[in-house]
Amino acid sequence: MSATPPPAPDGAPAWRDTTLTPEARADALVAAMTLREKTAQLVGVWVGASDVGGEVAPHQHEMDDPPNLDTLLPYGLGQLTRPFGTAPVDPALGALSLMRTQRRIADANRFGIPALAHEECLAGFAAWGATAYPVPLSWGAAFNPALVRRMAAAIGRDLRAVGVHQGLAPVLDVVRDARWGRVEETIGEDPYLVGTIATAYVQGLESAGVVATLKHFAGYSASRAGRNLAPVSMGPRERADVILPPFEMAVREGRPRSVMHAYTDTDGIPGAADESLLTGLLRDTWGFTGTVVADYFGIAFLKTLHGVAEDWPEAAALALTSGVDTELPTVKTYGQPLLDAVATGLVPEWLIDRALHRVLVQKAQLGLLDPDWDPVPDVLVDTDRSEPEALRGTVDLDRPANRALAAELAEQAVVLLRNDGLLPLRDPARIALIGPNADEPTAVLGCYAFPVHVGGQHPKVPLGIELPTLSQALRAEFTGSEVRTVRGVSVDGEDATGIPEAVRAARQADVVVLALGDRAGLFGRGTSGEGCDAESLELPGIQGELMDALLDCGTPLVVTLLAGRPYALGRAVSEAAAIVQCFFPGEAGTQAVAGVLSGRVNPSGRLPVSIPAHPGVQPSTYLAARLAQASGVSNTDPTPAYGFGHGLGYSEFTWSGLAVETDETGTDGEFRLAFDLRNDGGRAGSEVVQLYLHDPVASVVQPVQRLIGYRRIELSEGAGCRVELVLPADLASFTGRGGHRIVEPGALELRIAASSTDARFTVPLRLTGPVRPLDHTRRLHPTITERALPTPKSLGAPVS
Repeated sequence: MSATPPPAPDGAPAWRDTTLTPEARADALVAAMTLREKTAQLVGVWVGASDVGGEVAPHQHEMDDPPNLDTLLPYGLGQLTRPFGTAPVDPALGALSLMRTQRRIADANRFGIPALAHEECLAGFAAWGATAYPVPLSWGAAFNPALVRRMAAAIGRDLRAVGVHQGLAPVLDVVRDARWGRVEETIGEDPYLVGTIATAYVQGLESAGVVATLKHFAGYSASRAGRNLAPVSMGPRERADVILPPFEMAVREGRPRSVMHAYTDTDGIPGAADESLLTGLLRDTWGFTGTVVADYFGIAFLKTLHGVAEDWPEAAALALTSGVDTELPTVKTYGQPLLDAVATGLVPEWLIDRALHRVLVQKAQLGLLDPDWDPVPDVLVDTDRSEPEALRGTVDLDRPANRALAAELAEQAVVLLRNDGLLPLRDPARIALIGPNADEPTAVLGCYAFPVHVGGQHPKVPLGIELPTLSQALRAEFTGSEVRTVRGVSVDGEDATGIPEAVRAARQADVVVLALGDRAGLFGRGTSGEGCDAESLELPGIQGELMDALLDCGTPLVVTLLAGRPYALGRAVSEAAAIVQCFFPGEAGTQAVAGVLSGRVNPSGRLPVSIPAHPGVQPSTYLAARLAQASGVSNTDPTPAYGFGHGLGYSEFTWSGLAVETDETGTDGEFRLAFDLRNDGGRAGSEVVQLYLHDPVASVVQPVQRLIGYRRIELSEGAGCRVELVLPADLASFTGRGGHRIVEPGALELRIAASSTDARFTVPLRLTGPVRPLDHTRRLHPTITERALPTPKSLGAPVS
């Protein structure tokens, strides 16, 4: 082995010197390492924490046999993969297990370097007993970046408290085809909404000292026919103007320290082997300085699935050259195959040094190279660790504050699609609660929530968190009502024998609440989730048949959906008394739904994805050009039943007083407008002001409209505010014929709207001057401010 690093003035090696920059410390350590020690820092090992507090054990998975830790650890280890998220483990004992393993890792290598531990945190820390927050599609529905930032900070604090350093979230994939199983993991079908919400999540997670990981870079959600891991067919302009802007925004404004490549190939180039994307755009153009990590087994897939590598050394060479720094979830190609690639001249050692430097900078930032590094996590400080069983049950990852935050987000994410005046319900004597999700605890969870993702493989282990069913929530909400629950049909089965009982219950009730939707799962074990793609957007199984039978009864019907994607709702769109849409709203989700039904909660969610009118119109989103709209030359009509941004509430808002200060400006200028918004309803409520841009004539085809800004505004009863808008011309930019972003002169139309289908003001605007080129430093947001208006004396409440 090589000589130890040069000492600092106090005798410690330079890489231990905390007065030096992380970059200088990393340089010193790189110079001191052997080649095998270097490659050891570029791999993870998939492990599971011990439920008795012992050291972690390598995880047996389908892709390969687990590695031998005794063989690996003398050279060091880059990452530990999912110690808490592999099997149910008490959080305190899991933290003890991770602590002991980190000590073993540090003691085994000559530099004393521990591993970086990562976990999934898509909708909360994916660990047994941790809070299950709403899925990202619900974050989008809330249109509230500040609330998502608070949630992410809470998730980050729980991760760090038990010794985890990196979270594999958020997902910035823009929905292009709602048949894709992972729609529940996305934030929506609009890049601006995705970018702003994801950036807030990154800011929250990083504020807690946890490395946020942007994924999946880039284009995964645009796979053909909505099939998981299918090829992606898109041109460079769609990629530049739809897929990449959320990542660009998050890199600029969120400062994430990690990015994960996408599994898919775009026009024949796999994400893990796309140097122009992972290095040219991400680093050289956008200035990203963190680590690029592999999606699980993604480097091996270059050989096994993509067929662009003949063997493991070539797969390693392709990924490393392109810019993938760390192989996850476990060592495969960056172990001996990478060493072989160096020996044969396929990979120059400087490429390994480049990736290693990035990895070690991150470890320095996290304190893992400090001389006083201590593996004891916060939750085990000042505890007696000699008796592990005494620690069981002492760490709470679902504290009341977490649950309150989950409830706040769930309530803001409920979208009221339709209401003929029935809601809120006024103490009905008899409620018939019918449907496959009426009495199912996990109906509120997405596929990456621990009770679904891992717990399903351990049916004898308790869920670990309270998950009240909709039946329980309705009984608690409507204490004076008789609630009868009938399943009727399963989520995806074909057995219709329960429908007659459901019909009888409906006819005997004053109101029917129909609980439809999905069952989250993985790789075909659910109707939504990774690998659970749909052939059409018909309700799964025979849920539509159940709904039609209940509509025929004549009893007022409230359709509720606990789902991972939008579905065509058939006759309910015109015949149901009300429709309440939820996207896997998390552990507090059923109480949020019950609160909306009773009126305790004033619904304020807005659709982050369009609800189709017909089940077979995919791929289709609101972000579509003129040729993608309904026309007389095609017999399929993609017009949605409910458009992006739609949502109702129990308050009435008046939009008035539009004033346009600037309706013409140069291609380097800005527009200025203002209008009044007042809550004229009988209770406090929220309105989501949405700004859409229409470009009637451009040098390349544009979507008919696209979101360029929004603001969630909360007003008490009778209160009003003056909403002032400043719109930089940069917001009108797009990728021109030459492949570069430009602002063109010409006419524009601003739609100040309550949704993509409900413009309240339509304002003609004009840009003048020359075509102006832009780059990644352009302005990304409008400025939207609120100024309180005088409140009528009879009401008295100020703007909230």
